[in-house]
Amino acid sequence: MFMMGDNPTLPAMPERLTLADFFRRRLALDPFTTRHMMQSARKARQQGADEKVVLACLLHDISVAGLLRSQHGHWGAQLVGPYVDEEVAWAIRQHEILRYFPDESVGYGYPEAYSDFFGAEYQPPAHTRAAYLEARRHRWYMSARMVTINDLYTFDPDVHVEFEEFEDVVGRHFRQPAEGLGFDSSPVAHMWRTMIWPNNFL
Repeated sequence: MFMMGDNPTLPAMPERLTLADFFRRRLALDPFTTRHMMQSARKARQQGADEKVVLACLLHDISVAGLLRSQHGHWGAQLVGPYVDEEVAWAIRQHEILRYFPDESVGYGYPEAYSDFFGAEYQPPAHTRAAYLEARRHRWYMSARMVTINDLYTFDPDVHVEFEEFEDVVGRHFRQPAEGLGFDSSPVAHMWRTMIWPNNFL
């Protein structure tokens, strides 16, 4: 299918697109982020995490690789929300917030890299602190916290992970639309189409 604005340098996409197609033909164009997400999911699985947490780890930075970096937890949760359990989307959204707040009870300290990025005296803005306090009281707090735990130490350029490793989890917990991602009646279908045709201005 050709659309105005198609980029011939992008891999062609098949009909009835699946999550695997996006990982292999669009998200893989950002190998650093895609490798990181799959390393994160593997680490969670190796630690015996619930499959919902594994899936949240696999998808937690999906908007960074495919769409937007700013507010990436919120955008990522919105992108996958219609196709996953509410807990998975919530964990993806909140991991963005929880990264700034240590929880020594589960071994999560404030990342040293953040001190380097923002300075030792940095304080998250008021809306972020308020969101953290709300998330801390939520029944799914630990699901989101597990995403931050498995987020922090999974940036090894020498660790290679294939999407096939998670196809069983995706098959059980990601509701694939029959029409294909981007072509169902979902309110976020346009976001998937943006990844298919990022230069389509019509």
